[in-house]
Amino acid sequence: MIILMVLAIVNSSRAWVYPEHRDITLLAIQKLDSAQRLILDRLWAMARKGYENRLDVLVADATLNEHPKYLDYAAFPAIAGDHSTSSENMVQTILHTDWILDVADVAARLKNGITASKNRSEREGELRDSDLRLLRADPEYVTRAGSNNVHFMLARPDVNTSANDYFATCYKEGSEVNLIGTYTWYHTSAILKANRLATENLSPEQQSSLALALMADEAFALHFLEDGFSAGHVAGLWGNAALRKGTHDYYDEHGLEVTTWNGKRMVLTGDAYLRSPDAEVAANTVLLSLVQVLEATRSSKKRMMYTDQVKVFTPDTFNIAKANITPPRKVDTAFRILYEDILITTPVPGLATGLGEIPRFRSQLGPFIGIAPGANFSLVSGGFGESQTSAGVVPGLEFAIHMGLGMDGVLNESGDGLVFLDLGWRLDGASSIKIASDPGYNQFGSILSAIPSREALYARIRLPYYVIPGDLLIAGPILYFFAPKSFNKMVSTAAQGGLIPWQTGMITSAGRFQFILGREVGIYLYGSLQGADAFLVPDDRLGEDLWALVTVRSTKLDFPLFEYRPIRTFSRKQSASLVIQLHTAVDIPGKVTMVSHPEVEPMKLKPVWMLGIKLGFDWRYYYSKEKK
Repeated sequence: MIILMVLAIVNSSRAWVYPEHRDITLLAIQKLDSAQRLILDRLWAMARKGYENRLDVLVADATLNEHPKYLDYAAFPAIAGDHSTSSENMVQTILHTDWILDVADVAARLKNGITASKNRSEREGELRDSDLRLLRADPEYVTRAGSNNVHFMLARPDVNTSANDYFATCYKEGSEVNLIGTYTWYHTSAILKANRLATENLSPEQQSSLALALMADEAFALHFLEDGFSAGHVAGLWGNAALRKGTHDYYDEHGLEVTTWNGKRMVLTGDAYLRSPDAEVAANTVLLSLVQVLEATRSSKKRMMYTDQVKVFTPDTFNIAKANITPPRKVDTAFRILYEDILITTPVPGLATGLGEIPRFRSQLGPFIGIAPGANFSLVSGGFGESQTSAGVVPGLEFAIHMGLGMDGVLNESGDGLVFLDLGWRLDGASSIKIASDPGYNQFGSILSAIPSREALYARIRLPYYVIPGDLLIAGPILYFFAPKSFNKMVSTAAQGGLIPWQTGMITSAGRFQFILGREVGIYLYGSLQGADAFLVPDDRLGEDLWALVTVRSTKLDFPLFEYRPIRTFSRKQSASLVIQLHTAVDIPGKVTMVSHPEVEPMKLKPVWMLGIKLGFDWRYYYSKEKK
């Protein structure tokens, strides 16, 4: 089951969120001169023929907000990549699905929420709510491009790598799919279609189809070009999923100083942290790309040809979710000049692993082993005897070997996909409750406690759930094989707090709070180490104020209710955090043996109910390999 969850959500990092992509594109369109804007408006008018009920009359509509009824062209790059897998798939999604309007509504609400946020905690809350809404609107949002690194820049192999050599490596046949290569693929498709529109004798219907296709191809390209100005995607792609996500998240929030290939220096931020300078510099490069396509639609020069694709009037089908390497494609060498005029303005990515690499950060993602010591104090309802009803306190210490899969905050810091199994030992002190109420018995200390000091072996398991605890274990494997889309939705929603998201983490400046009832359970086996525990229990059958010595093994079920993590630190392979939990438990006695009066029928003991607080330490060592 753990493996299935990894397959579902392990590579979930995206670049700019939907409203940021749209803002960058909107700004670039506004920068077009009047002649260029006329061309774009003309193309848009042709492209929307027959789809006026879905496509906005304006190519870039700054008035669109929550509950949109139409989509403008500025929204296309935001839908590309994250909510579609190819230009063709994007057009189908935009024109023929209702859920994409729900996605656009979520995006508008996110933008308004981020704008109104006064601090980081409020921003995280807006992202949390937005991700939950996106999962409901688009269940494949998390996993759509999770099989590869198409949203990231390839790292440079060394400091002497030239711009031309780097670009050629990114888009050559057989290279690992990446941000630059995907941009150039789709930008090429757009220019080729634009050139055909300018030079071929087409019917109005063909012109309309070709206009829509070329605008879709360019929008799909722009998504990845815009990603190239998100700090977490410029850092340079290397390392396992945990390092990629941790590094991505850190630089997106804290910023990264970069230099473009043409020598301009700047600081970039990333996803959900877009600033005006970031939007401005990204829009300037997007503008260059748009202008190339617009100019191609009015060019009378010879078409730049490639020989391995038939002429089509539909958007490109290159699927970014299925490809791991760049497929072969023959194009005119003159395209390289067009690429480089644009790519020279993009940031220089970080170096690959080794001397001179930028600092990398690890997210809590991947398999781990560790330790989980803790101390706790429990308020108990009384002793095991029927007449022992006075409340008291029981202290305890425990230590466990900690093993599992870290998936904390897969989409954002509010998420929780953590899975673990603890195997440990616990030592309880004697209860503050005495077997009799006479104060004179206090002088005898713990020997006359209603619950004496005792030991237990225990196991503790934690697993997210969708609706009821344990449902992933039962339904998950079935859905994975027979309904993968439903499986993706179920696992992703569970990791974000469940269908009713009351278990979503709350991020504050003081730490992380989370309601976790049903997500974690502990089973403590008392009397399993040195034999059954011995108790003195009042027994009215023996006479007034007489006690029986009995032995019993008991099983305690522990259910954490609420969790607070005030401190969390990371290294490349380790993480550590304090954990404070409020929990409830019930200690259920098993078979009773009468030691002092074997001739008497074993007495009946009652369960002991507990409410406690635990202070623990969660240390993990992640043993996943660092992929170069």
